[in-house]
Amino acid sequence: MKRPLGLAALTVLECPHDEQVRVAAQAGYTHAGLRLVPVAGQPYSHPLDVPLLERCLADTGVRVLDVEVFRLIPQTKVADWENVLALSQRLGASDILVHGADADERRLIDTFGRLCELAGRYQLRANLEPMPWVDVSNIAKALRVLRGAGKSNSGLLVDAIHFFRAGDSVAELKKVPREYLHYAQLCDARAETPTDQQEIIRQARGDRLFPGEGGLDLRALLAALPPDVPLSLEVPVAKAMPPLERAQRARRATEAILAASEAT
Repeated sequence: MKRPLGLAALTVLECPHDEQVRVAAQAGYTHAGLRLVPVAGQPYSHPLDVPLLERCLADTGVRVLDVEVFRLIPQTKVADWENVLALSQRLGASDILVHGADADERRLIDTFGRLCELAGRYQLRANLEPMPWVDVSNIAKALRVLRGAGKSNSGLLVDAIHFFRAGDSVAELKKVPREYLHYAQLCDARAETPTDQQEIIRQARGDRLFPGEGGLDLRALLAALPPDVPLSLEVPVAKAMPPLERAQRARRATEAILAASEAT
C-alpha cells in the first residue's frame, strides 16, 4: 500500500508499548502510535521501558506516527510535557495528538500555541482532535483554535467516529487547508448517533467496528482527505480477540475500503 498505515495505541491498549510495536510489525503496518501520556480512567497502564522500546522499533522497522494524549485543560502547564516531547522525538515520532478540554477559548488558543512552540523545538506537529464530549467538539471549533494560534506545526486530526458523531460534513472537510491535515484516524461504527453522551463515549473508547462493518460513510470521508495522508487505525472493538488478530482485521478491512475507493 502506498498510503502509510499506523496501528493506533487504543486498538491494542492492553499490550505494553514494545508489544504494540511488535504486533504492528506482525500485522503488516508501517507505523504505530504510542500512548505515553495516559488519560483519566484508562484501563491499562504499562511501565515504559525506553531501551526495550527503541530496540523493538529498530528490530521491526516500524516507525512511530504519533504520541498521545496531550489534553489541554484550564490547569495545563505545557512545560510539564517537555520530557515526553523530547522522548517522542527520540523515538522518531512526527506528530502528537491533542485534545481541547477548556471552555475558555482564548486561554485554550494560548495554551495550544505554547504547546506548538514547545513541540516545534522537537520537530513535532501538534494535531488537535475534535471529540463530541470535549470543548473542541467539531471541526469548526478546532479550526478557530488552529487559526487563532497561527502555528505552522499545528494540524487537525480527523477521527472517523468523532467526525460523524459530531455531525461534521464531508463538504466542510474538503475546505480544510491541506497544510492542517497530517494524518487521520479510521474506524467504523453503528450508523445511529447515540442520544446519550456516555454511550457516545463508551462506543468511542471500546466498541467501534472494523472499516466496512458499520454504517459510517468512510468512502466519502476518505475521498475528502488527501490521497496520501497516513491513516492510523483506531479500532477498539467490544468482541474479545487476540491483539494480533484485531490488528490484522483492521488492516485488511482498511485495505479493502481503500481498494474500493480507488476503483471508483
